[in-house]
Amino acid sequence: MKFLRFVSVMGLVLLFGSMAFAAPAKSACIDCHKKVTPGIVQQHLEGKMSKKGVDCSSCHGSEHKKSDDSRLAKMPTPETCSGCHKKQTDQFKAGKHNLAWIAASAMPMWAHQPKAVVGEGYKGCSSCHKIGVKSDTEKGTYRYGGAQCDSCHTRHSFKKSEAQDPRACQTCHMGFDHPQWEMYSTSKHGTIWQIEGKVGKRAPTCQTCHMSGGDHNVITSWGFLALRLPENDADWMNDRVTILQALGVLDDKGNPTPRLDVVKAGRVARLTKEEFQKERDKMIGICSQCHGVAYSKQQLEAGDMVVKDVDKILAEAIRIVQGLYKDNILQKPANWTFAPDLLQFYEAKSSVEQDLYLMFLEYRMRTFEGAFHMNPDYMHWYGWAPMKETLQKVKDEAEKLRAEKSAKK
Repeated sequence: MKFLRFVSVMGLVLLFGSMAFAAPAKSACIDCHKKVTPGIVQQHLEGKMSKKGVDCSSCHGSEHKKSDDSRLAKMPTPETCSGCHKKQTDQFKAGKHNLAWIAASAMPMWAHQPKAVVGEGYKGCSSCHKIGVKSDTEKGTYRYGGAQCDSCHTRHSFKKSEAQDPRACQTCHMGFDHPQWEMYSTSKHGTIWQIEGKVGKRAPTCQTCHMSGGDHNVITSWGFLALRLPENDADWMNDRVTILQALGVLDDKGNPTPRLDVVKAGRVARLTKEEFQKERDKMIGICSQCHGVAYSKQQLEAGDMVVKDVDKILAEAIRIVQGLYKDNILQKPANWTFAPDLLQFYEAKSSVEQDLYLMFLEYRMRTFEGAFHMNPDYMHWYGWAPMKETLQKVKDEAEKLRAEKSAKK
């Protein structure tokens, strides 16, 4: 009898055990979507989430049942992912990528662009900045692009390996104002990675430096604009005040404006020494896993000095344009709060200000980004050299405008 009871118990254990670990039942969504979106079904079924039992309705809800009620399907958000990936979601929410939508949509030039450039179609700025969380009001307007996690873990396989590959970063981190991919991929680090591939152990990737240990925070010491407050060096601080005035963050007397709140909300600058040093120490720790601590500090401090020197060039150009406004040679547009305003970007109303915007958003960015990404050619010939060249253009254009004004008297 004892033997029979033992056999019965073991039979039940095996039965329920096999039920617990059986492959998940096929979703009712699958049969329909095999005809409508077969590629999506294939991607989902090949992914780990499908094999773990995550069903279409786990992310999209179960209200959508027919072909003509597709808008009832819910679009996932970070909260959707948080149910299984809370740690990563919390890191993301505390980090820079989460703030990408705020950083872009707060730009004054954003309001001047057609919907195709910044709107739901995601053909321009919004295509990358949609990784940032939108306000509750905007979520109702922008149906797609709400699941920020899928910017890196793309649908519908959501591979971790894809997001760990540096090439996953290149869609957004390339081109005009932030060509980090071009800088990294042609640096010594990137070259070694491309030669050795994933099996190599010598070369860091984007994720090695900016997502150390899988941290989804991606905050850096200098921030996107390479601006920090305060600055001990008086001359450098004076140059920085000039730049912040041209950004509309400080007024002509050096006092904070409402735009400072946007800078804080988007965390595009470091506003305390402690905040800067925390991120700098973190990066030194990452670099010193391969290099010596002294060498790591030396290289990062050399980058700091590049920021200082390029700020001097930009500040000189800004002061020249400020002088044109002060002397009524340039007139502030009626719908502008500040002039010059670097955050109007290509909406600038004079050639000299178009040059100023290029100095700020293209050449200065390439100078300091090239320095920190260990790419001397980008730092010098794509950044530093055109900064110097364009400063001379600004001087020449200002002199021409002053001569024209004098001739009209």
